[in-house]
Amino acid sequence: MSGLTRRALMGQAFMALALAGLLFGPTRTFAYWQAWTFLAVWSASSLAVTLYLVEFDRALLARRMGAGPLAEKQPMQKLVMLVASVGFAALGFVPALGHRLRWSSLPPAVALAGDALVVLGWLVVLAVFRANSFTSATVELAPGQVVISTGPYAVVRHPMYAGGLVMLFGMPIALGSAWGLIAFALVVVAIVWRLIEEEKFLVLNLAGYEAYRRRVRYRLIPYVW
Repeated sequence: MSGLTRRALMGQAFMALALAGLLFGPTRTFAYWQAWTFLAVWSASSLAVTLYLVEFDRALLARRMGAGPLAEKQPMQKLVMLVASVGFAALGFVPALGHRLRWSSLPPAVALAGDALVVLGWLVVLAVFRANSFTSATVELAPGQVVISTGPYAVVRHPMYAGGLVMLFGMPIALGSAWGLIAFALVVVAIVWRLIEEEKFLVLNLAGYEAYRRRVRYRLIPYVW
């Protein structure tokens, strides 16, 4: 096993443990089937995408290893990612606390639909990775990077964020919480903010991006925005 693969798998294990702590810590119980189901769906989907990169695109895997506020080079993106990180944590913490305090409870079928949205979001992310090997976890340009306009990039300019929003919208629903959707609103603000700043960077630094932006009208949601 190579060092990169080992680091990637350790990252997967750390993320699973962090999510478990986030979900079961506030509940003070393991009797939370929605959390167990979500954790299994999220971890299996994330691991499958990681193993795909291990097998078919190790360069992209290496670029995806560094993420979060500290990995960003631009001060504005550091702040955006800090807001996004807080929002992501709230997507788990609020439903878990709500489960303990019985704030709200969604029907089992709705929770399972939330898990389906999580899987759908990961499938969009996988499609993005297959179309664009330059998809870094930070706002930067890789050597030799070019504009990608095929696959999901022919539909919206930022399909990675679109898939992420589907996935994260499904998270509080999968956890059985309507209140968790308030935390999702914070994530939407962070992603839209990041997207706008990223487009400014790409227009200035990536040849052909301005023409691509005129050709593909929608940033995030087809026929909407």
